[in-house]
Amino acid sequence: MARVRRVTEVFVEAANSLTEDFGVIEFLQQLCERCEELLDVAAAGILLADEHDTLMTIAASDERTHMLELFALQHDQGPCVDCYRTGTARTAIDLTDLGVVGDWQAFAAQARQIGFTTANAIPMRLRGRVIGTLGLFQTRPGPLGPDDVMLAQALADVATVAILQQRSLDRSETERGQLQYALTSRIVIEQAKGILAERWGIPLDDAFAAFRSYARAQHLQLAELAGRIARGEFDTNVIPHGD
Repeated sequence: MARVRRVTEVFVEAANSLTEDFGVIEFLQQLCERCEELLDVAAAGILLADEHDTLMTIAASDERTHMLELFALQHDQGPCVDCYRTGTARTAIDLTDLGVVGDWQAFAAQARQIGFTTANAIPMRLRGRVIGTLGLFQTRPGPLGPDDVMLAQALADVATVAILQQRSLDRSETERGQLQYALTSRIVIEQAKGILAERWGIPLDDAFAAFRSYARAQHLQLAELAGRIARGEFDTNVIPHGD
């Protein structure tokens, strides 16, 4: 019953995010964390395609998963890349079985080095169009249960609707604008995260956590605050970071 209640709360949280000023990066970051919380997975990451159908990493539950997704894109391989191309979910992929991973040998080796043994990729799609993928990674062998797979697809669908929500603009223009804004925002956030980690001498995960906590407390969108940091317009000394 507790899990059912938490699932309900997450979908209410998602619905409340569908407002005019919601931060898409923060929403997708929270989605990755909710996947860890609600599903039997150790990590989650989201890839989105830009207006040229080029995939980019947009959110991840931690830095190691973010780097794994970047590795997948750089080598053009892995379950999330294939899922985007086919629009079909790929679940219970045994990363320790060389016969299963096929052409993903480099990706599988990188994932195993991190500690992942099983991967799942869920398409993010709307009206037949795939805009990205939700990757779910496990540190224990074995498939996700059918309820977890169904819930993962539901979460991916909610995220897709959130990104492509329609307002007063033409649908195709809205889609292009929302996607490109999200991808551009992520680049700025990565810049700010790197600046803070170097400035404070702490790991990227810790820098991002401090950055996000401050943005939430001050009711600021991540992309807005990141832009000010990247441009040198914000005093980062006011952000608590575990000193």
